[in-house]
Amino acid sequence: MIKKMLAWFSILLFAIFSIYPVLYVLSVSLRGDNAFQSQSLEIITSTSTVKNFIDLFTATNFLLWLRNSLFISFVTTLLGVTFASTSAYALSRYRFRGRNLMLFSLLATQMFPPTMLILPFYIILSKMELIDSFWGLFIIYSSTALPFCVWQMKAYYDTIPKELEEAALLDGCSRWKTFYKIILPVSSPALVITALFSFLASWSEYVIAAVVLQDPQLYTLPLGLRSFQASLATQWGLYAAGALIVSVPVLVLFISISRYLVSGLTIGSVKG
Repeated sequence: MIKKMLAWFSILLFAIFSIYPVLYVLSVSLRGDNAFQSQSLEIITSTSTVKNFIDLFTATNFLLWLRNSLFISFVTTLLGVTFASTSAYALSRYRFRGRNLMLFSLLATQMFPPTMLILPFYIILSKMELIDSFWGLFIIYSSTALPFCVWQMKAYYDTIPKELEEAALLDGCSRWKTFYKIILPVSSPALVITALFSFLASWSEYVIAAVVLQDPQLYTLPLGLRSFQASLATQWGLYAAGALIVSVPVLVLFISISRYLVSGLTIGSVKG
């Protein structure tokens, strides 16, 4: 009984530590720009207002930034799922020269942070004339997220019995038809994890986007929110309101696919 009470107390304590910062950001978004000068710990005060949220949509380019971020994240996710699902299947089912070297190379890329590759990426994109272009971000985001996604998908494919494919081939299905009609539906948990990782890799990324994108019309949400910060003053109310809205798609995404998360991350770890 005591152990159970201690466990519930620990969970409650960590929940408070996790939730209060979010509530404080909400409080800042409902106050003025001098919100951080306030000594009050109240979340909702008598002067709270939604003016910052209204100004965010009417007086800034927030909708443009939102559209850009959604487009970039959608394309990156689509590319990540497409390339990871097909390449991982080939690495899982076929034996060819250089296969082990390719797997090791993919694993080795995870030893280096993406920010370390900014200079080489910038030089390559400059020669390809893709600086200040969404295509430049597509290439960087997809290539940095793919190694993890490929390994995740391969580990999951390894747990799928080959007898399923053999039975389909005996029934007259082609290799491609077997892949997209039998293997992909069975691999939905791993595909969800791949899609989630690809989406998160691009949705809130700032450093690479700040290097590649210079045109304000191409700004993503992180770049746009950064514009609320100036050398002498910061529009904390707009900044907090934007931060809350940015977190909503991620929250909805996690809730909607929560039933796939555990199976997608654990089943594929049985075999490696």
